[in-house]
Amino acid sequence: MDLTYPPEAEAFRTEIRQWLEDNLPEGWFDEGFTMTDQERGAWLEEWTGKLFEGGWICATWPTEYGGKGLTTMQGVVLSEEFARAGAPMRGDFFGDTLVGPTILQWGTEEQKKEFIPGILSGTIAWCQGFSEPDAGSDMASLKTTAELDGDEWVINGQKIWTTQGFVADYVFVLCRTDKDAPKHKGISYLLCPMDQPGVEVRPIKQIDGAAEFAEVFFTNARCPKDNVVGGLNNGWAVAMTTLGFERGTSATTGYRRFENELNSIIEIARGNGAIDHPVIRQRIAACHSKVQIMRINGLRSLATVVSGKKDKGVAALGATNKMFWSEYHQEVMELAIDILGVKAQLLLGEPGKEESVPGYGRRATNAEYPANALQSAFFFSRSETIWGGTAEIQRNIVGERVLGLPKEPKVAS
Repeated sequence: MDLTYPPEAEAFRTEIRQWLEDNLPEGWFDEGFTMTDQERGAWLEEWTGKLFEGGWICATWPTEYGGKGLTTMQGVVLSEEFARAGAPMRGDFFGDTLVGPTILQWGTEEQKKEFIPGILSGTIAWCQGFSEPDAGSDMASLKTTAELDGDEWVINGQKIWTTQGFVADYVFVLCRTDKDAPKHKGISYLLCPMDQPGVEVRPIKQIDGAAEFAEVFFTNARCPKDNVVGGLNNGWAVAMTTLGFERGTSATTGYRRFENELNSIIEIARGNGAIDHPVIRQRIAACHSKVQIMRINGLRSLATVVSGKKDKGVAALGATNKMFWSEYHQEVMELAIDILGVKAQLLLGEPGKEESVPGYGRRATNAEYPANALQSAFFFSRSETIWGGTAEIQRNIVGERVLGLPKEPKVAS
């Protein structure tokens, strides 16, 4: 694995670094730089405009669809320099990272012209309609149906754990469009408007009082006939592409959020003396080692992509990484709670105040349940081995597709 970036990539790094220095607020790189919540809110609105003008939003997309057409290495350098500077990219994960690339790969020219500009400009908000109450890990068992009625699909069913469902304009939703086909073969991938009488969104309140997830109920909801992505009854293949983007993005920068978070936990341990306990030190060292494994795996993945070589060890790297980081995060969050000690039993946040979540950005403390940023991260980590494909499913993928182990026996029907 060659860890040396080519000269043209390093030249591009210099360009990006200079742009960040020219456009970030004065003093951004100084130690102790802060902004009030009001200042930060106003700056973020201005910053999104600068990103759009600079062409840095979805910059790896083809130029004919509004991107900059950056190479893989340029895209990596762009992400690395923004992460190094702690500068936020536009945070539309579902549009920029999931449905946008999926439409570019599978969509018709008409779909690209209709939806890609709205994704780039941030005028269309998206959510993902995959999981159902009885179809989570076994997603192909989904029961939500779409039946053709003239020029529209009529959708009936229920989705769950729909992040941002209450603010989205569109949902990319998996529906069963052929009841008689094998369960993986009769699914289609539809782009359905959310703002209509047939769609009901119910927020799901979490343990810390937040409600980022929602249930979505479809009752004779309408979706244009031409909004099927990737062809009728080919939704399973299209969805696997979307999940690949979800599990495999930010190869060389994803570890940084965990590194920043671990550093903040170490500072707490130094401050309250927990760092002097030999078991705590050993656990910190183990977590540090795992963060470095994430870094090396990311570089390995990048080297394989750039070289164009096929490597059996990275054939299911997305599954391996998802399993590894989600289980690591639960481990380090349990360490953080142990370091906090008895204080962890108290609600340490200040109601209504925004806090910086190490490695994630800022969040407002919930007034009903004022957990601080670290406590909220602990709660959220419990879900991370479930969403995006459970750890058990990731193990099946690695075992069957990489190691060549026998497939798991199917349950008798």
